[in-house]
Amino acid sequence: MLKTLNLLLGEQAPLLRRYAWMAALYGVLCGLCTALLLPLMAQLLQAQWRGAGAWLLALLAAVVLAWWWRGRVEQAGVGVGVAVLQTGRHRLGAHVARLPMGWFNAQNTAKVSHLVTQGMMAVAQLPAHVFTPVISGVVAPLVVLALLFVQDWRLGLVGLVALPLLLGVLLLTARMGRWADAAFQRDFAQAGQRMVEFAQAQSVLRAFQGGGQSTRFVAQAIDQQRQSAGRLIAVSALSSVLNVWAVQAVFAALLAAVVIGIDQHSAQTLAPGQVIATVLSMLLISRFVEPLLELAGYAEALRTARGQLDAIDALFAQQPLPQAQQPQWPRDASISLRDVHFSYGAGQPAVLRGINLHVPPGSMTALVGASGSGKSTLVRLMARFWDVDQGGVLIGGSDVRQMDEAQLAAQISQIFQDSYLFAGSIADNIRIGRPGASDAELWEAARQAGVDSIAQRLPGGLDSPVGEGGAQLSGGERQRIAIARALIKDAPILLVDEATAALDTENQSLIAQTLERLRGQRTVVVIAHQLSTIAMADQVLVLEGGQVVEQGTPAQLAAHAGRYAQWLAQRAQAQGWRMAAGGEPV
Repeated sequence: MLKTLNLLLGEQAPLLRRYAWMAALYGVLCGLCTALLLPLMAQLLQAQWRGAGAWLLALLAAVVLAWWWRGRVEQAGVGVGVAVLQTGRHRLGAHVARLPMGWFNAQNTAKVSHLVTQGMMAVAQLPAHVFTPVISGVVAPLVVLALLFVQDWRLGLVGLVALPLLLGVLLLTARMGRWADAAFQRDFAQAGQRMVEFAQAQSVLRAFQGGGQSTRFVAQAIDQQRQSAGRLIAVSALSSVLNVWAVQAVFAALLAAVVIGIDQHSAQTLAPGQVIATVLSMLLISRFVEPLLELAGYAEALRTARGQLDAIDALFAQQPLPQAQQPQWPRDASISLRDVHFSYGAGQPAVLRGINLHVPPGSMTALVGASGSGKSTLVRLMARFWDVDQGGVLIGGSDVRQMDEAQLAAQISQIFQDSYLFAGSIADNIRIGRPGASDAELWEAARQAGVDSIAQRLPGGLDSPVGEGGAQLSGGERQRIAIARALIKDAPILLVDEATAALDTENQSLIAQTLERLRGQRTVVVIAHQLSTIAMADQVLVLEGGQVVEQGTPAQLAAHAGRYAQWLAQRAQAQGWRMAAGGEPV
């Protein structure tokens, strides 16, 4: 727990150490107040009022000191919490920014969003509201335990044996709580995803699941969440009861030790000193158990905090791609893959096996293959979304692992099949590709991608807002803006992942013409299913099962009776179908 907090605080970690010893000192002061209470009670029981008055003044001074110091501790805790929110979020963001692009799937992105908002806020509240009573609740009983040994070694021995047993119960209930909490968080996230899915897919749900069945998946997810929430509540309640019972058992054991001590003197009258010793023992037992009960009450809060900190620790454990110590510059815009093997993790099946490819600078290469053949993975390896398991990916003769991250980013523009737009105007989203672009360059990129027609129908032109995630535009319009963003970057290499999939025929033709104009000016690698795009390529790579089964020019592959020729025949046959007047295909 402290290790993760130190990771979040970075250079401000000394604030946490200062707060921790201040909280520990507060626990010592609480124990000191108990120590001063003993002679005060002894003097009162013996009716020695002058001595009692002196000890009372000392106790009041100690109480005021402890009260003043508690305020200092609270201020220090708030300072640590503020540092966690400020520095911790920056450090978490800086770490996430260095993770490989392939790590950012929907699930991991949702985790980061939760941690940066709710998770960090929960962690920041720990020093001010949880750690102070917990630390003092651990230290103060240790001071009282020492007093028990001084008062009666048998009571001290009982307390010493009881502490590790109590710690074992607290750890057991914490483990039970973490198990139930993990299940609840999983089902909570699943229910949230189903709710978003339900809102986004209304047209599909209403078309295929009429009659009120469209909420079935949401209802199932919510029911699962309800069940896991019920288990979490039950486990939390049981844990709290067990913790309190464990503390009460310690209290009962100490009382039993006192009773046994009294019973040994039952045959004779207790001396006044023995009576006083018994009363003081009872007082120490009460002061020993009281902070332990408070500590047991915070066990559930600690367990919840531990879950958030474990999630943050797991995020920090994700390793960024290694950076080159002496970066190499590419000599040109060529791309080479040499015996590339890749899988998405240890024990996972290979996605690419033995890929060899050379893309000359200024040429255009089309990747063709069935879904799942490895086309998108191949393109993403060129941009170093991940590192290959075996072999190498070279840009301009330099291995991408030996290039600086900024160097590689400057070499490559990318157009994804699913492109994201940021809240802002159309111009803002295009200028992400090159913030310093002039208005003329902005309009030229917009024209090449067909965005000018979108701007002409909107009252604000290129300054029209796109909404969150581009919600105010259609899928095809969002894709055209993403294409303009890649074009305005003017990088020597352009990677295109089925960019025309969401466009109509007219805009597909427009983008195909843009790609054709880029031949000879940029190195283009495109995943495409359009015959017009594939036909203009200098070479075609046919992938199947993560391997290259054919490679050559479109004409060469068409003349060869292979997979590409079969694919052409299937496309020609599909395009040759039409519907007759009677509804029969001819």
